[in-house]
Amino acid sequence: MNTWQGNPVALVTGSSSGFGLLISVELARRGFDVIAGIRRMEAEAVVMEAAAQAGVQGKIHCIRLDVTENDDVTEAAALIFRRHGRLDVLVNNAGTAYGGFVEEVPARIWQEQMDTNFHGMVRVTQAVLPIMREQGKGRIIQMSSISGRVGFPGYAPYASSKFALEGFSECLALEARPFGIDVVLVEPGAYGTPIWDKGFTQMSAAKRSPYQSMLEKVLAFSQKSARQGGDPREVAKLVAHIACMKRPAFRYALPRSTRLTLHAKALLPGRLFQNIIASVLKRP
Repeated sequence: MNTWQGNPVALVTGSSSGFGLLISVELARRGFDVIAGIRRMEAEAVVMEAAAQAGVQGKIHCIRLDVTENDDVTEAAALIFRRHGRLDVLVNNAGTAYGGFVEEVPARIWQEQMDTNFHGMVRVTQAVLPIMREQGKGRIIQMSSISGRVGFPGYAPYASSKFALEGFSECLALEARPFGIDVVLVEPGAYGTPIWDKGFTQMSAAKRSPYQSMLEKVLAFSQKSARQGGDPREVAKLVAHIACMKRPAFRYALPRSTRLTLHAKALLPGRLFQNIIASVLKRP
């Protein structure tokens, strides 16, 4: 997608593990100079080791980027422009996953979830849009989830943040289009990445909670989905491919089971689809 001299430049947020780390490596393999945003600089060694194993040393550069910190975001955008004078691709990947039942999730958790997954994404996007707008081109790849299209019991904080990201992205796509900036949503289903270990596996219900029985079923489903999830590298390779495409689609859902679920939601009456989702929890 780039016609300038030199390598294209990509910024990937949340690059210390999971999708972010794999995406950074795949983009480097595709010839990008990758700016890997990490919240704690102690994780730089992990990123550099992955780069070395992939043979892309020198193509990935770590910077401190906590998307919940305004100063971090502003300084990161300024540094990228100062060093490279351009930014071809932004991958908004940084995120956390909190679970729990609506009645019982404390306000603090709702706020933390939205500040990282939504407000943090907005901060980074706002910071780099002037760079892309002035250069007259760019691509913003939004790491969403099937949970941004389909609600599931116990997933409300996470799903709410991803539903918000989806609406934001639809608006942004129309606003940025006249300036040559493209927006793409990637909606993975269940893949075995560390985000689940940090969030849903620590889900708990209040003492004597009326949701205890449902919690046990949700946890069993979540753990089974994580174990049976596909190879996360499939998602990373798709993102790298999208970064290089001339005219990508607006949405990409994977794996096949995710696409089937989304098709079912689009075609079936809402109550029937809810019945199907509820029935999933009754399976052994």
